[in-house]
Amino acid sequence: MSNIVRDSEVVELTGPPFFSFGEKVRANRTIRNDGTYAGKEVGEIIAKKGEVGYVVSIGTFLQQFYIYGVEFLESGNRVGMKRKELEPVLAREELEDLPLPEEAAP
Repeated sequence: MSNIVRDSEVVELTGPPFFSFGEKVRANRTIRNDGTYAGKEVGEIIAKKGEVGYVVSIGTFLQQFYIYGVEFLESGNRVGMKRKELEPVLAREELEDLPLPEEAAP
């Protein structure tokens, strides 16, 4: 487990959740049971890379991250995932680059 990447500097809760309830998402990496998924062996795959699902819940973890409960269609598993483990299926407009009304020139 020496290849664990720590993201302790990231605090997502200062802004709104990236994904919305009901949004169609795709796992961008394979997710294995770390021992917290009941009924599956530790190390068993619970979401395959590329598997598509829908956001069914949004929670938080360690007062730092949003955790998206995703119901995956192929496996039928409901998995809690971080933003970095998901990508939207449908293209989205990036609103971050748009100027705020008070920043716009008159």
